[in-house]
Amino acid sequence: MTSAQVDTSEKSSGTSEASEEGYERGLGSRQVQMIAIGGAIGVGLFLGAGANIAKAGPSLILMYAVAGAIVFFIMRALGELLLYRPVSGSFAEYSREFLGPFFGYFTGWTYWLMWVVTGMAELTAAAIYVNYWFPSVPQWVTALVFLVILFGVNLISVKVFGELEFWFSMVKVTALIGMIVIGLGVLTFGFSAAGDTASVANLYQFDGFFPKGVGSSLMTLQGVMFAYLAVELVGVTAGESENPEKTLPKAINTLPWRIALFYVGALTVILCVVKWTEFAPGVSPFVAAFAKIGIPAGAGIVNFVVLTAALSSCNSGMYSTGRMLRNLADSGEAPAVFRKLSASKTPALGITVSVLFMGIGVILNYVVPEKAFGYVTSVATAAGIWTWLMILISHVLYRRAVDAGRLPASAFPAPGGAKCSWIAIAFLLFVTCLIAYDGDSRVCLYVMAGWAAALGVGWLVLKNRNPEVAERHEPAPLEKVN
Repeated sequence: MTSAQVDTSEKSSGTSEASEEGYERGLGSRQVQMIAIGGAIGVGLFLGAGANIAKAGPSLILMYAVAGAIVFFIMRALGELLLYRPVSGSFAEYSREFLGPFFGYFTGWTYWLMWVVTGMAELTAAAIYVNYWFPSVPQWVTALVFLVILFGVNLISVKVFGELEFWFSMVKVTALIGMIVIGLGVLTFGFSAAGDTASVANLYQFDGFFPKGVGSSLMTLQGVMFAYLAVELVGVTAGESENPEKTLPKAINTLPWRIALFYVGALTVILCVVKWTEFAPGVSPFVAAFAKIGIPAGAGIVNFVVLTAALSSCNSGMYSTGRMLRNLADSGEAPAVFRKLSASKTPALGITVSVLFMGIGVILNYVVPEKAFGYVTSVATAAGIWTWLMILISHVLYRRAVDAGRLPASAFPAPGGAKCSWIAIAFLLFVTCLIAYDGDSRVCLYVMAGWAAALGVGWLVLKNRNPEVAERHEPAPLEKVN
């Protein structure tokens, strides 16, 4: 029985536990909500925004707003699919169902790669943040320590993962709201060392809203899209959510205000308080802003917050990679040993193997500490774009099947139907062209080409060993979700 059919049988019987699939439905509404929020607040904003502000100035706000709208289209497309058939490892499952077994195989392994390299990026960022307090400690040592700690957390149980992620996200949300309130206070009342220069005029006074030109602003889209990676993580939680029919739509529908508040709002306030020319790559703009405001220990507090953001994302990466390897094993596309669950119902072996690969990030921090973050984020973005494209294309094909009467309609239809998915597909292809144009980030496309070749060879080996892997199987009929 495939994992899709297993989840289907659970769905139809209305059981509360994923007994056949083996996972514990240990993620409550409170935790799924915070995982969704935490996925929208990561190191791409806290650290990567510094380099992007230097490239685009205040126009970066517009780039985040536009990209945020596209991400919302992606998530509503995913939401419609999730309420049609909620399964763990959803992206690979939908690719497998609507595009064929090879695309499910390719998407599952590529999403695994995305989180492995994202984990490397988060470990790098965490090491940089710790360097703020302990500059004498080598980056690689800090990265290794965090890797081991989070590995242990993920082996315990999904409830422990969910609880840790809840509090990580709570810290980020509370801190960001606090930053916005303090920034608005500086703008309104003029207190602090930044009070004399804080002004809305900072958004256009220094060479305009597009100080480096529209082209330079567009080139930041690749970094902006990296900041939004992980919003789709709620799809991976579907197989372990207590009530996916209620929690997932709620989590997805809160995405617009999260983007408006935490990305567009926070950046707007920060760039009003401190002029964009004072930010530099490799330094969190939030830490720099609080240092400029001069609040006692403010920069240190913000540095702690952005450290939790990095650890939160790495924690999520370990969670998702283990689940994706198990989904691939269920479909015969990864070694069968990855199907085994530990006594705590976690895919321990899959998590362990993923963590070993994340350890490459520790090596990068030892060999090229100044370039490690840029290298891994570009590869993660390329892998993330592929995942999002598969979600969107699967959604388009699903809507065609619904319109033709071949599949039941979802209880959570995407606004605009397939039209918004087509818009998002065009946007992601445009970002891919920007990556190809940029000499610094172009290397990730070479990496992805090598990755595709390796997966192609792996697929041929799989087909020769087990021809059934390449056969297309229709999922069992589902009862309509009310």
